Amino acid sequence: MSIIVNLDVMLAKRKMSLTELSERVGITMSNLSILKKGKAKAIRFSTLELICEVLECQPGDILAYKE
Repeated sequence: MSIIVNLDVMLAKRKMSLTELSERVGITMSNLSILKKGKAKAIRFSTLELICEVLECQPGDILAYKE
């Protein structure tokens, strides 16, 4: 079982670069890259909230569970 991060899919749908998201959310490129690659061990709700606000999406659009 694992959590799948679909951040790259949402960025493509919104035609936004990781750099632009980083600037608008105020999170470093390296931290967003770790999240995008699915290597993050945790994410703060406040960070997830900011990402969802900027991308105009729901947390379920970014995170999915796979058995």
